[in-house]
Amino acid sequence: MTTAPTAPAAPAALRERAARLDADDPLAALRDRFLLPPDTVYLDGNSLGPLPAAVPPVVRDVLTRQWGTDLIASWHTNGWWEAPLRVGDAIGALIGAAPGQTVAGDSTSVQLFTALDAAAALRPDRTLLVTDPEHFPTDRYLAEAVARRRGLDVRRVPPAALPEFLRAEGHRVAVVSYSPVDFRTGELYDMRALTRAAHQAGALALWDLCHAAGALPLDVDSLGVDLAVGCGYKFLSGGPGAPAYLYVARRHHAGLQTPLPGWTGHADPFAMAPQYTPAPGVARARVGTPAILSLLALEAALTAFDGVDLTEVRAKSLSLTGFFLRCAEELLAPFGFTAVTPADPGRRGSQVSLRHPGARALTAALAEHGVIADMRVPDLLRFGVNALYTTHQELLTAALRLRDVARARGADGP
Repeated sequence: MTTAPTAPAAPAALRERAARLDADDPLAALRDRFLLPPDTVYLDGNSLGPLPAAVPPVVRDVLTRQWGTDLIASWHTNGWWEAPLRVGDAIGALIGAAPGQTVAGDSTSVQLFTALDAAAALRPDRTLLVTDPEHFPTDRYLAEAVARRRGLDVRRVPPAALPEFLRAEGHRVAVVSYSPVDFRTGELYDMRALTRAAHQAGALALWDLCHAAGALPLDVDSLGVDLAVGCGYKFLSGGPGAPAYLYVARRHHAGLQTPLPGWTGHADPFAMAPQYTPAPGVARARVGTPAILSLLALEAALTAFDGVDLTEVRAKSLSLTGFFLRCAEELLAPFGFTAVTPADPGRRGSQVSLRHPGARALTAALAEHGVIADMRVPDLLRFGVNALYTTHQELLTAALRLRDVARARGADGP
């Protein structure tokens, strides 16, 4: 990567506001919990979080002492066997789940398949599975797969249209599967209202928290969420391909039937019994032998949230995205950029998406100038912010460099 040049000159008002907001930031010291490369503005943590400083020493210990010296005894002497539930509870604390309802492991796809199928099994008399037509592709693909397996029909209903749809078809709906944050636009949906609407129709509410967990308070217990899944590598910064997690509300544990009855989810796994007997509670959602290296790296990464109030994280996130939207309006709109993320703070997650026909080339050019963002086809540039380490000055720098690369590529503007 090219070393980032000195930030271009900024309008005085924006420069002063960025400096003031960063000076007043109560979370500023948390940036030291991450090993961020110098001369780089990293705004793609909504795809892959940066490396937390706590991770390397833990991974070294797991490799050299726990695996290298203690060998197979580590399953018990170093707590490997309990790790899926222990790490699950740590994630549960971040999503508003009481202990004993969240398990960590496997991939998001596996956990989502498990959640969708289990939800359908909990509503055997219902024939419809509702999902968002703009959902992440895997969510849509797996909804179709579970529908085929269970003999259900899929209905693609935008969140805004759900109440009207349920008034007509709610008696047939087994599960409603949404995400709180649109992964393309960053729009935030009303989890409480949508969960309530599903329940009023007798359906279950399943949420994909990949773009929300760690970025904003999520009170899944108090909201009455039935099931939820999420990844460990975005705002949780667990590393590439980090284990995912599954939340199942305690009220559903007794009737929970999982489609992948693996040996570690057995009530007595080391009995090697010929028939499957599910473990009590959410432990029955364990499938195979856990990937210990990545699971313990994720556990270490989660310590970046120690002592952190997620309401303060949310407040700073909104300050960051609001400031970047202002930068986009003043600096980038003249060059053909249009904000698609809602200006209303109550309707945006922890990213800003801008529309421009040259999104792919501009994202690549930004990277050459030390600003890492990403894009989604055909024309969206995405800028993810994480209140644990992102600064307002970085967002101003990103906007200025984007303006300059757009100007260099011949976009219209002053």
